[in-house]
Amino acid sequence: MSLELILFLLAGAAAGGFINGLAGFGTALLSLGIWLQVLPPWQAVAIVAAMSVASGVQCLWLVRRDLVQGARRLPRFLLPALIGLPLGTLALSSISATVLKLTIAGFMLLYGVFFTFRKSLPQLDRPKPVIDALIGFSGGVLGGAASLSGVLPTMWCAMQPWTKNETSAVLRPYNVLILGIAVALFAWNGYYTGETLLLMAIALPATLIFSQIGMAVFRRLTDNQFRRLLVWLLFASGLLLTLRELA
Repeated sequence: MSLELILFLLAGAAAGGFINGLAGFGTALLSLGIWLQVLPPWQAVAIVAAMSVASGVQCLWLVRRDLVQGARRLPRFLLPALIGLPLGTLALSSISATVLKLTIAGFMLLYGVFFTFRKSLPQLDRPKPVIDALIGFSGGVLGGAASLSGVLPTMWCAMQPWTKNETSAVLRPYNVLILGIAVALFAWNGYYTGETLLLMAIALPATLIFSQIGMAVFRRLTDNQFRRLLVWLLFASGLLLTLRELA
């Protein structure tokens, strides 16, 4: 194992862990951009999923007292997502994953540009459980088809009049559970070889340490700053996704 591989592995783990701790999503978009330079795609994706779950579980433990704020909302997103996830996987055989990712990336860019230049973000005053369920279902479909389960829920939650803790209490467990299923599927398909497990063991400490740093920054943000952060991250993620797919 070369020093270059270890350095790239640690850099990706640090970047992914920090953004997961800060916002509850985005690990794959940051880590993959680094790891795909030194690892085959299947191995990089398998490690990203595992590190996302590891950092996500740690963050859930750190904010466990706040999770009750999202307990009544989470099922409206998560249960439909569990239905949509296998449907997205089935749809992958009949659609182009690249076209789908570029379409979603374009939507993320438009969303980010539009709301970045607004003085105030929109706030939906009344609960909309039916739309919550549709967003959760669509996120599950996109997760199965293109590994983008968190995009639509993040966009939707950024428009809610929720506190940052209420938003986090929905997004964090949602992403952890969806990615946990992905890890189980990867394990079933034999992706976690001895070499992959060794790479994961090297990446894990950096992932956990930097996710705690991200959580520390999260705690210092105001509710409005956190909503703005989600918009900026969606824009940046859309840009990174576009560049990666067109490269």
